[in-house]
Amino acid sequence: MADAKTLVVLLLGDVCGQPGSRALFLGLHTLIKDYHADMVVVNGENAANGFGLSASLMEQFFSLGVSVITSGNHIWQQDDLRPLLDSEKRLLRPANYPPQAPGHGSVVVDVKNHKVAVLNLQGRQSMPSIDCPFRVGMEQVQRLGKQTSLILVDFHAENPEEKEALAFHLDGKVSAVVGTHTHVQTSDEKLLPQGTAYITDLGLCGPSESVIGSEPSISIARQLTQMPLRSEIADTPPLIQGVCVTIDTASGHARSIERFSRLYAI
Repeated sequence: MADAKTLVVLLLGDVCGQPGSRALFLGLHTLIKDYHADMVVVNGENAANGFGLSASLMEQFFSLGVSVITSGNHIWQQDDLRPLLDSEKRLLRPANYPPQAPGHGSVVVDVKNHKVAVLNLQGRQSMPSIDCPFRVGMEQVQRLGKQTSLILVDFHAENPEEKEALAFHLDGKVSAVVGTHTHVQTSDEKLLPQGTAYITDLGLCGPSESVIGSEPSISIARQLTQMPLRSEIADTPPLIQGVCVTIDTASGHARSIERFSRLYAI
């Protein structure tokens, strides 16, 4: 439970299609209440039928209590969202895209009389080739650290080694480093030696019986035929996965990290 000396943050995995949006609608209010959360960060880059985020879904997420929306390599795929990448400060794209790309990779928001920074980065292993997340990440953390010691990092990446390495690279300099992108929740949540909370992947806000959010039969056919079949979002009971991180507001270090996965059978 939060007190005057702590900040409680929910960090949620990638929202995948209509089931993911439905999960937030059904469960986010109760989740915030149960954890006495002060702030919610969610990765929204797969919310629009698996590819990108629409303007209407963005507004819906904010209305449900989301504080900041992070993203990744699919954020560019909905045309109506692109103008908002510059104008909506609470909507992030990875900071290590070229500066000519629309949008911004970090934001500082006011939460419970504290300034909290959220930084979005993207990995390079088995991902599009962009700027170095280690170098850009450290530069961004040093810049944000002049405003606050409460810094949350969403690292949207495929490779677990890359994710763990970045977390140790930033250990003690940020409050949390959480991985997104794979849609498979890992069970390695922990506090690193210098006080940074870490998990390799937050998991999925989306269909429970699926292959990383997609219809299993299509994924099986893709493996059997090696044809580039287009994925379809599975229509199964939705779930919310993520972590709850409690942060000491004086030091900016995490006190605890708790993983959760909640199914909403309807």
